[in-house]
Amino acid sequence: MQKFKYAILFSAAVAVSTLASAADVMVGGQSMLPSKDIVDNAVNSADHTTLVAAVKAAGLVDTLKSKGPFTVFAPTNAAFAKLPAGTVESLVKPENKTTLTKILTYHVVPGKYDFMTLTGEIKKHNGTTELSTASGGKLFFMMNGPHNITVKDESGGVANISTYDVYQSNGVINVIDTVLMPK
Repeated sequence: MQKFKYAILFSAAVAVSTLASAADVMVGGQSMLPSKDIVDNAVNSADHTTLVAAVKAAGLVDTLKSKGPFTVFAPTNAAFAKLPAGTVESLVKPENKTTLTKILTYHVVPGKYDFMTLTGEIKKHNGTTELSTASGGKLFFMMNGPHNITVKDESGGVANISTYDVYQSNGVINVIDTVLMPK
């Protein structure tokens, strides 16, 4: 009986460990742990150093460490590099904090929108859906094939989600390949 009880406990521990590691997603060469918040995970991603620097410059660290839930559409360093030369350097200057904050909060949607939730909303609204951002703007979502969602901003720019469902303790990150711009 004692051996049976230990076997059950061991099996349960292995199952929990397997589930925990299955929930980990690699972004920027690092494991994104669902037990950490958005900021604590993002600072470890080599692909998001520009985003992290911008979040710090805008004073949004405490906001993105708060309870949430938030969905962050997180542009990579390569996405920021697509902007005209000098744009990022200009935006992180203290005198441009208001503009930077508006752009960054445009990438944040209150609530938790993973692939399944976004897909369900798109289907429910006949192929496209819109979500309100933390900055007060709108983002538009549509399917691009069976397993890819594109995001269109108010300025007509389009981003592809390259990594979905990076779960955080206070929400979810979906990695995008283009910086989204509000009106």
